Amino acid sequence: MLLLNIDYVPGKEIEPLGLVKGTVVQSKNFGKDFMAGMKTLVGGEITGYTEMLIEARQIATKRMVDEAAALGADAVINVRYGSSSVMQGAAEVIAYGTAVRLR
Repeated sequence: MLLLNIDYVPGKEIEPLGLVKGTVVQSKNFGKDFMAGMKTLVGGEITGYTEMLIEARQIATKRMVDEAAALGADAVINVRYGSSSVMQGAAEVIAYGTAVRLR
């Protein structure tokens, strides 16, 4: 599946099939959350949260791609990501775009 964050596929005509999205709410375990709290005292990257968000983006992207494949899409264009805090230590990540068939 071709994923692009532009609204066209260079050199191809496209047939739009509809909006597709994937979402996940991801949290860290308590032990990592405690260690992240300690890291805020000294500063620097909180790698536990970085890893959590990377994994969440991967899951959301896969769910979006699965939805596009179910529509018979060859590509998803104008791919975007969003995130929001749901609660302490948990974040929602959404991936969305337009599923298209290439001609």
